[in-house]
Amino acid sequence: MRKKLFIPSVLAALTLGLLLILPVMASRSQSIPQAMAIAPVIAQSPAPATPTASPSLPNASLPNVILLATGGTIAGTGATSTTTVGYQAAKLPVESLISAVPELKNIANITGEQVLQIASEDMTVEGLLKIAKRVNEVLAQPDVSGVVITHGTDTLEETAYFLNLVTKSEKPVVVVGSMRPATALSADGPLNLYNAVAIAGSPESVGKGVFVSLNDQISAAREVTKTNTTSLNTFQAHDMGYLGYVELGKPYFYRTSMRKHTVATPFEVGTLTTLPQVDIVYAYGSNRPAMLNAAIADGAKGIVYAGVGDGSISVQLEPAAIAASKKGIIIARSSRTGSGRVVRNGEEKDDENGFIVADNLTPQKARLLLMLGMTITSDPQKLQEMFYTY
Repeated sequence: MRKKLFIPSVLAALTLGLLLILPVMASRSQSIPQAMAIAPVIAQSPAPATPTASPSLPNASLPNVILLATGGTIAGTGATSTTTVGYQAAKLPVESLISAVPELKNIANITGEQVLQIASEDMTVEGLLKIAKRVNEVLAQPDVSGVVITHGTDTLEETAYFLNLVTKSEKPVVVVGSMRPATALSADGPLNLYNAVAIAGSPESVGKGVFVSLNDQISAAREVTKTNTTSLNTFQAHDMGYLGYVELGKPYFYRTSMRKHTVATPFEVGTLTTLPQVDIVYAYGSNRPAMLNAAIADGAKGIVYAGVGDGSISVQLEPAAIAASKKGIIIARSSRTGSGRVVRNGEEKDDENGFIVADNLTPQKARLLLMLGMTITSDPQKLQEMFYTY
């Protein structure tokens, strides 16, 4: 009988206890989400006990490097991580390029600026002038140590050589790009950018002209050219070789370029809005004068002839070239071979016909020097001396 009474008593006591405890538990459970929501915020942003320096302030012990972005593959994105062709160039802004390489803060104080946002095959004379003017403005600031320009590789060598001719500072200028877009597996852009900043911020780079740096290599802007459609090792200087290498954030130079550059040139672009039109005519078997005549009819004041071998001009085209020269059109003989000097009065009677030779400049670089030279003179002899000097 006592056993039967005991069980209902225990059940009643448990029920009463639950009725007393449940309101307290409910009250506490309402405060838990609020505490959990606040805790992570406090953990991520603790209030410092004493004021500290802002991490955005420059480090006085590091060089100040300005990054001027112009687009290109280094700022490109692909549909997948394996898309290394058929991607979209010039998609990422300069801020994304910098944030992708947090190690930059260890070697320089970086400031970024978007000058252009294009694929480099779309570069124009106006674009070249815009970049050059901004480079000179930036380098004129006493606290700036050097400039890095991100650029598409297709015309990177042209922009670099143009800057080599018109930059009015001995401070380092490094033009850099990549062969793979930023979204690709093993993208080469981040390390190329890191190396470029290391070169631009190094005192050892001062006075050596404009550089091109990809694939851990340092090249002179005048000497280097793109030689392969997709290889990471595409930029080569066939005649002269590299200037040096970059290792662990430090440039190592083995030689310098002997041709005059930057502050030692007479070319000023500060007030220019355009340049004389110069076109390139490519040599091939059975070529006719149609392309040369069309370029002149379109307004060309100069023609760079990318001749076969030592800049040879075919018998089919030579009369038109001579006639153009006699009318004041500057004819500059270069070679389509990609390396080697074009010898004056070698394959052609340059003195007699008023031609000039491009020395060992590629046709695309000869065009740039001829355009700039023609802002100063139209005398073939003086222009020829420029090709032997710069």
